[in-house]
Amino acid sequence: MAHATPIKLEFALGADAVAGPFSAQMRARGDPSGSARATTAARPRRTPLGQILLEMGAVEPGHLLKALALRRREDVRLGDILLTHGWVREPVLMAALARQWSVSVVDLIAQPPDPRLIDAIGPERCLSEAMVPWCTLGGETVIATARPEDFLRLKPTLVARFGPCRMVVADERSIHESLLARRQTALVRRAEIKVDPRESCRNRNEARAARIAGGCVAALLVGLYLAPDLLLWLLFGWVMLTLIGTMGLKLMAFTSEFLALRKMQARPPEVLRAQHGPMPRLPIISVMVPLFHETDIAARLVKRLGTLTYPRELLDILLVVEQSDQMTQEALSQADLPRWMRVVTVPDGPIKTKPRALNYALSFCRGSVIGIWDAEDAPAADQLHVVARRFAQAPPQTACLQGILDYYNPRTNWLARCFTIEYATWFRMFLPGLARLGFVVPLGGTTLFFRRDALEDLGGWDAHNVTEDADLGVRLARHGYRTELIPAVTYEEANCRAIPWVKQRSRWLKGYAMTWAVHMRDPARLWRELGPKRFIGVQILILGSLSQYILAPVLWSFWLTLLGIWHPIASHIPAIAFWPMMAVFVGSELINIAVGMWAVRGAEHRHLIKWVPTLMAYFPLGALAGWKAIYEVILRPFYWEKTRHGIYDIAPTHMHPVAQDGPLPSLTQPVMPRLNRAPLID
Repeated sequence: MAHATPIKLEFALGADAVAGPFSAQMRARGDPSGSARATTAARPRRTPLGQILLEMGAVEPGHLLKALALRRREDVRLGDILLTHGWVREPVLMAALARQWSVSVVDLIAQPPDPRLIDAIGPERCLSEAMVPWCTLGGETVIATARPEDFLRLKPTLVARFGPCRMVVADERSIHESLLARRQTALVRRAEIKVDPRESCRNRNEARAARIAGGCVAALLVGLYLAPDLLLWLLFGWVMLTLIGTMGLKLMAFTSEFLALRKMQARPPEVLRAQHGPMPRLPIISVMVPLFHETDIAARLVKRLGTLTYPRELLDILLVVEQSDQMTQEALSQADLPRWMRVVTVPDGPIKTKPRALNYALSFCRGSVIGIWDAEDAPAADQLHVVARRFAQAPPQTACLQGILDYYNPRTNWLARCFTIEYATWFRMFLPGLARLGFVVPLGGTTLFFRRDALEDLGGWDAHNVTEDADLGVRLARHGYRTELIPAVTYEEANCRAIPWVKQRSRWLKGYAMTWAVHMRDPARLWRELGPKRFIGVQILILGSLSQYILAPVLWSFWLTLLGIWHPIASHIPAIAFWPMMAVFVGSELINIAVGMWAVRGAEHRHLIKWVPTLMAYFPLGALAGWKAIYEVILRPFYWEKTRHGIYDIAPTHMHPVAQDGPLPSLTQPVMPRLNRAPLID
């Protein structure tokens, strides 16, 4: 007990005196996952939590001092630090909080909350705030909370809704379980309809889409019979127009990225260091990992995520599993999950898609930053530090950070090599260039990080879109948010078997088609929200890419002429038009080879340079995927083609903190966090 007084004197500062920008932002929007607190002046004096725990003999003085040291540089509650490191037991912590706030501890499992009270503010709000209206006693509504320090902030809203309120405490897990026992169905139904119906494909008219597609096929057949020359002209004209557009956009992105990297490399190191300010207190980051039939990868996933260097008390990893997926649940039940990693089970429903599962799990997240990893991912150890640093430095409109995806099995076979080259070009050249130029960035499905308030403002993901990432990239731009690329690498398993590759790519293309159709329902509105440049960019990125995949055989027919074989269109158009078309085709192939070689120029990928020209034999698989995608858009629009992982799941030995071939601006030098004095009270 002799240690209690000096500790109290040294650390008894107001919570807001040490709160960084993340805390200020969380208070401004009422975010539940930040450490928002009422000011010291606005609340009565209470015995510091640390002192109470010492008096109870519940924590060792050395452990408490370590927790306080962590609290100085992290935006997290003292109790969470102690629980994460196993320095205090949860029932004891609840008893200490009850003593600190002069309230009672309640058992929500034995005495469940009144569902009518839950409906008054909504189960989603209850989950995000880690509280639940419990019952009405003596004319007062009793509110059970796991975060009593947030009750003062919430009380005006609660009083306006319920009248007089008073607080009791309960642990967060029992709050979640009691809410699910009462309102699980409402939560999962809400997960399916979060997005504005004008920006969702859930109200898609499948019968009309089938009629339109059937009409297009019939028109092609009639055209081949009645006017084959005209049809050939139209097909070649359209495919050349989309080819020029896609190649032009690729050249613009390459030029932008090349010049930016040259400029960055020319800056002295001291100039780069001067651009960084002091690092604010680190935020809690919640990362959702959707799992489906991943029995052969669950244990390795837990091991991989354990290599992250981000403070454990700030880590919130949610393993999202479907209720019907008993195999994955059984595999996870046999794994030894740490406190910072938990399983969220998604109830069954009319659809079963990744975005629906993410929407459902979002309410369970604790963090002010929300991330996504895939089941087979192996993120670089310092990835979350890069994310926290960039969000702290970026303007508020930067709502999304997209990391770099790479593969840890590029030497498996030829298909894996080509897949790695394609992704290196996409994530190390094309997407960074698009972001610099201000175009819409079609997101990847993993290594994505969002400001939580922006993500919730958009309604999360479209639960009915099978390429939810690309759709979310468009919606971010439509609502005025920006996406940036960051030098944070995640390693995945390359899909290196032909049939699974076609299935995966067809799902992506089907989602692209659905995304384009949804956002083009009102082209005038889309033009106003995106502006001319980004509107045209979306047409090239989505419609142009789809056209290139589906009409690829029209382009490949030019190889007949290069091989000295008669081309069927050569007799239908004059040479003055045919040969420029041939030049555009050959030029596009040379551009693809050049940018592919540039993208894999680094030491890690240099062995792939000699394989870049073979991409010409790789992309025909894309045509098969394109035709399959169009078929499924008509007949199976919401079917999710599962990609199996773990076939070549080797331990990546080449991961390093910033593993990319060239630096991205203003993120190349580490910044040490600023140490602030932290309060004992929490």
